[in-house]
Amino acid sequence: MRIGQGYDVHRLAQGRDLILGGVHIPWDAGLDGHSDADVLCHAVMDALLGAAALGDIGRHFPDSDARWRGASSLVLLGAVRGMVGPVEHVDATVIAQAPKLDAYRLEMRENLAHALCVELDRVNVKFTTEEGLGFTGAGLGMAAMAVCLLP
Repeated sequence: MRIGQGYDVHRLAQGRDLILGGVHIPWDAGLDGHSDADVLCHAVMDALLGAAALGDIGRHFPDSDARWRGASSLVLLGAVRGMVGPVEHVDATVIAQAPKLDAYRLEMRENLAHALCVELDRVNVKFTTEEGLGFTGAGLGMAAMAVCLLP
């Protein structure tokens, strides 16, 4: 087995859609980034690439490349899955003070599982706040962490 870990962070910005795990979440701000800025997908992608010793998403999808502007991170996750091969398991945590995300958990898991070509029980998504501390606690941005196992 190979283990990978990933981390991503994006600041919140007005006029952007909030997309996490491929789910559009109604909120007054979205995450700022070159693609759709889906921190959950980005953390999972970096975990997978790390486990396969293939660098990180900046190497494969640089923000200097116009092809990736506004790209769906679920599509990029599918491309990463194609690079790394079969996935054994993914466990991810989204760090955000608000909004509450529990109602979107199943859809996020389903989207990730589909992109990774795995059964739903091989993908876990959790949510936490930072109790008002740090940039996420102040509502300035969101972060995500992920670990994965590759066979």
